[in-house]
Amino acid sequence: MEKKKVKLLAVQMESAIGNLELNIETVKNLLTANLNKYEKCDFVFLPELWTVGWDCPSFPASAENLEESKAVSMLKNIAKEFEVNILGGSFVRKDGDKLFNTCPVINREGKVICIYDKNHLYSYNGDTENSYISVGKNPVMVEIEGVKLGISICYDIRFPEIYRAYRKAGADILVNMAAWPKSRKVHWDTLTRARAIENQTFTVALTQTGLLADGVENLGHSMIIDYDGNILDEIDEVEGAIYAEIDLEKMCEFRNKCTILKDIKNSYEVIKK
Repeated sequence: MEKKKVKLLAVQMESAIGNLELNIETVKNLLTANLNKYEKCDFVFLPELWTVGWDCPSFPASAENLEESKAVSMLKNIAKEFEVNILGGSFVRKDGDKLFNTCPVINREGKVICIYDKNHLYSYNGDTENSYISVGKNPVMVEIEGVKLGISICYDIRFPEIYRAYRKAGADILVNMAAWPKSRKVHWDTLTRARAIENQTFTVALTQTGLLADGVENLGHSMIIDYDGNILDEIDEVEGAIYAEIDLEKMCEFRNKCTILKDIKNSYEVIKK
């Protein structure tokens, strides 16, 4: 398949904790403004749990069924209006008696073509995601218009295995949509660029900004990173967007010159002495 140039737009925002209606309005306005500014985008990305903010006890009250979700409905309308594919961050999805931290993927026609449920749940340092959210079963790579995107959410970034699996499956773009704390800035900046470098893959690393409860702050350092670890665009702590036109052909040429994946061994069994 012929690789091509692709236009990416990622929107960074501050969620109002537990206020679904306000957050939907905020994201709708940000998407509309930036899609009018950056015309004819191919893919738009949103951060993790923009619908409710990172506050685990708030998750049940904001949970929505996929089919009846107000948040997803708004994204579907935006996708159709601007003819853009949307990786919709994540929302708390209700499925029977279980809740999932779910990313909906919506095509230009406004149809949900797949979902990804967060595979690793962050439940340390006072956070209790696993008390409310059920773990997703599998990584999900979606192919849209010939472009393959490997989806991940926040804490997933600490597990390089999932990204190597995406790379082996042919991913062109790795995506991590997060609500990441400012206290772990070094981790975010290092891990996101490492995933791009070690897999020679464009990476969208998108997080929320703004204040959480008890003085905790989201980092708000979203980036679009190329296959060699260079930052193509980034934003600090403000609400706004980052944009890049990426060249998948150049990525393929780079991979063909630096064929590191050919050196992966079939086994890394450790010999104990």
